[in-house]
Amino acid sequence: MAVGTGTLTVITGPSGVGKGTLVQRLLQRHPSIWLSVSATTRSPREGERDGESYFFHSRDRFDGLVAEGGLLEWAEFAGNCYGTPRAPVEQQLGQGRPVLLEIELEGARQVRRSFPSGFQIFLAPPSFEELERRIRGRGTDAEEAIQRRLSRAREELQAQDEFDAVVVNDDLERALTALEQLMALR
Repeated sequence: MAVGTGTLTVITGPSGVGKGTLVQRLLQRHPSIWLSVSATTRSPREGERDGESYFFHSRDRFDGLVAEGGLLEWAEFAGNCYGTPRAPVEQQLGQGRPVLLEIELEGARQVRRSFPSGFQIFLAPPSFEELERRIRGRGTDAEEAIQRRLSRAREELQAQDEFDAVVVNDDLERALTALEQLMALR
């Protein structure tokens, strides 16, 4: 299945919904897709590498990128900042490659203004209870952070109607097939 060239696709959804897993599977099946690497002020998790998982920056460096217009979008989430470096995205689109952004809701809203022709997909959980189970199952966050993620997820789920499409991640293979179909049908 061919993915459109030179197109921007945004995937967002609440923490714990399975964005990372689905994106990795999508990239395995479609190596022509270029996944944007985000910048963040949060500390690396075990196994994450700078420049691959994220660009890990101090808050001062991140603020400098914002001031310079070096980020396509950025947002603060759960006490940390996240953003998409502008130059590499524009370069890849200019070369005709399909670009995929895996970002949070506020970033998706900013990209909608910056790239109105981009296609935006919201990834939803089958239920809020399942989302909470997934977040707690990670075992990476303290209770306070879990509560922040859950509170934010409630807000994000209310924004589904803003998106071009919604994919429910109730079954990994079914959700992956839906993403492939949406990206190929544009």
